[in-house]
Amino acid sequence: MAFVFVAELVAAAALPAHPIRDGSAPPSAVRVDGTGLTPVVVGGRTVRLIGLGGADSERLLSRVAANLGPAIDAVSAFWGTGWPHEISVVAAGSDEQFRTAAGGGPASQWVDIAAVTVAEHVDTAHRTAAGQRIVFAPGAAAMSQSALRIVLTHELFHYAARVDTALDAPRWLTEGVADFVARPATAPPAEPLPRALPSDADLDTAGPQRSLAYDRAWWFARFVAEAYGTTALRGLYLIACGAGHPDFATAARTVLDTDAAGLLARWQGWLAD
Repeated sequence: MAFVFVAELVAAAALPAHPIRDGSAPPSAVRVDGTGLTPVVVGGRTVRLIGLGGADSERLLSRVAANLGPAIDAVSAFWGTGWPHEISVVAAGSDEQFRTAAGGGPASQWVDIAAVTVAEHVDTAHRTAAGQRIVFAPGAAAMSQSALRIVLTHELFHYAARVDTALDAPRWLTEGVADFVARPATAPPAEPLPRALPSDADLDTAGPQRSLAYDRAWWFARFVAEAYGTTALRGLYLIACGAGHPDFATAARTVLDTDAAGLLARWQGWLAD
């Protein structure tokens, strides 16, 4: 059985990057055994909070519950209300449990990962997703309230958009839009203007360059929302990231009526203002 997961990268209390990682994991990687807190009903959605042990799991889930209202509202304000009304949130009891949920690999690969969204099966053609859940790492308990809310909102957007997101969707756009939904708008720092639109290759370069690449994806999403409107940004996501999507340049021409060169020039102007 194939599994899909989305990992959110968080360093300290800041949010420099949020890499998406889609791939396969063994069935044991997403098995949930644990004690659930009383389900929380927020905005017409039922959220199951499941702790897998660990000293801080219950406290972390209580903090998650306190942030569900604003997070759900933010996702629905952008994406609409037509997304799953049953949500599962899991707090891993150990780093090893979390690494298993995240698909394994060396511990260093997940040291700064705060949460991972897992789906047992996704059928974009029929817009169904089975076994979706958001899994938080134990270290997320140390995050500030604002950082935790951003990560939760970011994850919930991926949860909401999962059935409309192809496995080969441009990762930079899925991440940029999720950050647009989750992160408060701040002025871009004084950086050299990008010479090209974001790309998935930029996200795969380890170190500060990758952090900058994720920020640029976020800035691009903000630019589209401000220059063309949030409805256009949502439409761009659906066309560029949905099943059978065209290349990004074609999607941009379809939704924004702008070619890649014109879009880059306008984005550069927005960044320079």
